[in-house]
Amino acid sequence: MPEGGYYSSKKTDDICEDICGENSRAALSMSRLRCALRGFDLKALLLLFVGVPILIFIIYVHGQKISYFLRPLWESPPKPFNTIPHYYHENVSMENLCKFHGWGVREKPRRVFDAVLFSNELDILEIRWHELSPYVSEFVLLESNSTFTGLKKPLYFEKNRHRFKFAESRLTYGTVGGRFVKGENPFVEESYQRVALDQLIRIARITDDDLLIMSDVDEIPSGHTINLLRWCDDIPEKLHLQLRNYLYSFEFYLDDKSWRASVHRYRAGKTRYAHFRQTDDLLADSGWHCSFCFRHISEFIFKMKAYSHVDRVRFPYYLNPSRIQDVICRGADLFDMLPEEYTFQEIIAKLGPIPSSYSAVNLPGHLLRNVDQYRYLLPGNCKRESG
Repeated sequence: MPEGGYYSSKKTDDICEDICGENSRAALSMSRLRCALRGFDLKALLLLFVGVPILIFIIYVHGQKISYFLRPLWESPPKPFNTIPHYYHENVSMENLCKFHGWGVREKPRRVFDAVLFSNELDILEIRWHELSPYVSEFVLLESNSTFTGLKKPLYFEKNRHRFKFAESRLTYGTVGGRFVKGENPFVEESYQRVALDQLIRIARITDDDLLIMSDVDEIPSGHTINLLRWCDDIPEKLHLQLRNYLYSFEFYLDDKSWRASVHRYRAGKTRYAHFRQTDDLLADSGWHCSFCFRHISEFIFKMKAYSHVDRVRFPYYLNPSRIQDVICRGADLFDMLPEEYTFQEIIAKLGPIPSSYSAVNLPGHLLRNVDQYRYLLPGNCKRESG
């Protein structure tokens, strides 16, 4: 024990002493916790308790945008298509058109089967079937009482069958009951319905070398494209169709990257109905894809809840009718998503709403022959009925 000094066996808090000093020890009212906290940087505390929660909230709200924007970092573009030039003019003979494509001409055209899964797209189906009617031998349509997401729905086509009397003599129509499995991936139900459609196509008595169109209702091949393929010999056994990509109406032209529609020379036991990439061959400028092209706001809401990408409805307010109407007229994205592209250059080029197009040239004939009925699909008519 030091001479004349004071000794205590109680250990001192060296950390607090170093930080707070002698004056701090004299202030008996200061708690040890306050003493320790005085050593932290105020900015660091704000970052911890305010900045981190805000960052988590931003990721929660905009995480999908962040992942889509960074997509080029971890995902490469798919293999490019072998794009086949497409020649057409109404005053050029079919023999010459086939020759321009490197194909021969047939003595008589192949039969054509147009097969679709139907949900609720009555207007688009009517435009599609009128476009293809001169060239199609049999229309094949399958309808379910279930959406891909397992929601019960009416048989819309059956209730409106009178609208399609012009196709009745060439129609193979079938229904399939939904399985209504809760919590299942929507693509499972979609695959189940496509298998049922495959069976219905066989019921329609398709035979080898008939042409089979595989596409969704809103993926509309142009009539002259199908006429070319049914008359020409030596066309590829499988051929994807490059379609002009529109959103909400023919006012908002997005790009020409719609490719899922395809035409097949049917082979019994080999050809299966599908909606994915099946070949590298792509015929340029072969029609139109008009996505979410509905007359009524209620139809937009129905599809948003019904189709396979229902996971994109991340917040309930996405389904607000006034918001949907505003999005349509601005040409913005219903799901507040960034473009699904594989390079930063393409993503940046497509940021923001789609510019309006004022061209109504080279659109489906039935649409232009019945402008009053389908005016909502033409430029300058973005306002929708509530439904």
